[in-house]
Amino acid sequence: CFVCCRIYMDYNATTPVDPEVVRVVTDALTEAWGNPSSNYLPGLKARDIIYHSRDTIARMVGGKAADIIFTSGGTEANNLVFHSAVEHFRKSKNSAEGGTNSKQLNGRGSLPHIIISNVEHDSIKLTAKHLLKEGKADVTFVPVSKVTARVEVEDVIAAIRPTTSLVSIMLANNETGIIMPIKDICQRVREVNKQRAASAPKILLHTDAAQAIGKIRVDAHELGVDYITIVGHKFYGPRIGALFVNDPGTTTPVYPLFFGGGQEHNFRPGYDMVYCVMGFHAAELVSSNLAEYEAHFLDIRCYLEQKLLAVFGRDKIRYNSHFPGSDILPNTCNVSILGRGLQGRRVLSTCRRLLASVGAACHSDRGDQPSHILLNCGIPYHVATNALRISVGRSTSHEDVDIVVEDLRDTVEQLERMN
Repeated sequence: CFVCCRIYMDYNATTPVDPEVVRVVTDALTEAWGNPSSNYLPGLKARDIIYHSRDTIARMVGGKAADIIFTSGGTEANNLVFHSAVEHFRKSKNSAEGGTNSKQLNGRGSLPHIIISNVEHDSIKLTAKHLLKEGKADVTFVPVSKVTARVEVEDVIAAIRPTTSLVSIMLANNETGIIMPIKDICQRVREVNKQRAASAPKILLHTDAAQAIGKIRVDAHELGVDYITIVGHKFYGPRIGALFVNDPGTTTPVYPLFFGGGQEHNFRPGYDMVYCVMGFHAAELVSSNLAEYEAHFLDIRCYLEQKLLAVFGRDKIRYNSHFPGSDILPNTCNVSILGRGLQGRRVLSTCRRLLASVGAACHSDRGDQPSHILLNCGIPYHVATNALRISVGRSTSHEDVDIVVEDLRDTVEQLERMN
């Protein structure tokens, strides 16, 4: 955990809560403990906090307060999008067909069709696979290019069917840091929507921006999406999520997964967790300081990559995030150290022990197999097996990088002597 780590370099997994956010949450626990639906003072304070947080998050992603639905996390937000897309397709089809349950559409099955990439987070991938397995949707897994590691716009457009109801592509990959061409994809899909028959449901557009928010600019209207998944603990807030929906229930459909007391305009009922919602004060920090954060991330990541090259040399270092024509998150370095005696789990387990011994933490793939994401991006098997994702944060320093790289060098030298 962060508190026991002298050096932490796994910020793509989670971030510590910013001290200013801790202070705001503590105040909310003390002063705003009431039911937000009530009219006495603690309840009114809670209601004000919820509105302020909603407005702050909306401004961070270029929306308005009414566009934000609070959720328990990114997984729930993603599931809500997929559920809404399937329900919207079903209701639209029934309305167009006079309430009948037709089994065919233009020679194809009448199931809603969903397009995702083959490098999505499990909360997207497994949701799509579940709908496919249960016979509730057809799914196309568009492969990323092995040249750019991006989802190519033309591949998405080529996958569209008359029944396509949702395109969901992450904004930035959590392992490689590759930024996807969401704006271009959305622009092309909207052109397809304009050409569709009036009776056909429009194709909804979603991006999971969990890894991007707090690191690069994210603007819903600039991107052209209908939905954006937002995850607080990725940008120094607590473990809570939110879903941006462009004019929910009117322009963009939302069908609830849960039913209850009417909170979140009935889109996501459940007692409002005021202290967690207030934790989205982290969004205000992002809005105010993003340029500074981004510049710091880029400086530290470039220094890290230069240090690794200087210490290990070009023959041993392979960067798994460097693809021609593709942009990378400013804080993310996915690297493999190659060489004699540095095979697979052996180097990874040793690196994990090493980093723990200096109080550091970074990410490596779990289990015997290399990351399927790296393999899908065209990284050779023997390179992907040795991959480490090092993701830096707001407080990461050049000195932190020096310590980690020097200890990695010592470990690699020890492994080579053992061989």
